[in-house]
Amino acid sequence: MTPPMAPRSSNRVAIYHANHDIRLRTQPTPAIGPGEVLLEVHASGICGSDLMEWYRRPRAPTVLGHEVAGMVAAVGDGVQQVQPGDRIVATHHVPCLACRYCLRGHETACEMLRSTSFDPGGFAEYIRLPAVNVERGVLKLPSHVSDDAGSMVEPLGCALRAQRKIALQAGESVLVVGAGVSGSLHLLAAKAKGAGPVFVTDSQPQRCRSAQRLGADRVLDASDDVAKRVRAELGRGVDHVIVCAAAAPAIAVGLAAVDQGGTVCMFAPLGPEECYPLPFNRVFWQSDVTLTSSYGSAPRDLEQALRLIADGRCELDRLVTHRLPLGQTQQGFEIMLRGGDALKVIVDPRLDA
Repeated sequence: MTPPMAPRSSNRVAIYHANHDIRLRTQPTPAIGPGEVLLEVHASGICGSDLMEWYRRPRAPTVLGHEVAGMVAAVGDGVQQVQPGDRIVATHHVPCLACRYCLRGHETACEMLRSTSFDPGGFAEYIRLPAVNVERGVLKLPSHVSDDAGSMVEPLGCALRAQRKIALQAGESVLVVGAGVSGSLHLLAAKAKGAGPVFVTDSQPQRCRSAQRLGADRVLDASDDVAKRVRAELGRGVDHVIVCAAAAPAIAVGLAAVDQGGTVCMFAPLGPEECYPLPFNRVFWQSDVTLTSSYGSAPRDLEQALRLIADGRCELDRLVTHRLPLGQTQQGFEIMLRGGDALKVIVDPRLDA
């Protein structure tokens, strides 16, 4: 293992003001204390949630980025589980594992989870991992797992938590609504679990082609009557629908396509003031459908995500369409906002160091 170079005293960061206003600046490299780790960022993914201006702008200016992998540059007193030179993935949100929510399996409702984060954020050369993140949110990367794939442990963990919540089993049918990064992760995870057939629908031809390439059993154009197509093929609705598109019509597709006794999982939020008119009587009287949502992940989901990646059962490098230097973080946001053939955009600060 090659020891890392001593960290620089200055730290280049991409500061978010708005989706079209991200500024490269230099700050002091964060100092670490006991139990903490300084991480040299090698891959930081742009998440769909980073693009939600209504959610991000009230906190601006800030450094975003929470899907990270890299190399340990330095460790504080008392750190035993990692050492300088180790390649790791780190998660920004960690639960306490002791509150009533954690003990009931609702880790993402934990107050600690919602208050933990990186310093300053993943779109930086270096980030400080607080002691609680080091204790509960750091996993070593096997040598054969790329930094890019490692940075997607967190979003894959989020998908796995959702599939755990709906108790997805081998042989069960699934409809994934939306074939962006989240939908693609759900597709790969469902196939790895042995689910099938797995249907995917999207309105963008490029993403439909991508879903086909990633192994979807059926890819449906969203302009078609998706529910009718699914029911014609199966003779009924699907066992599970996972809605990965942040749009009311996507929810409508899910409710129309799910089988009686099935589950519809909302994996993407609507706008802050947007409401969906639920067809309540259909859900109550006719379908016995379970409606649920899923946000974030728990440590067990991240561990499972890394196992799936390391075992070659989820080949996440296939999702990377763009790799950009830190100085082009703004361009990365523009690429993601345009959609099209873009899936995962990775920022690597080493490319322009």
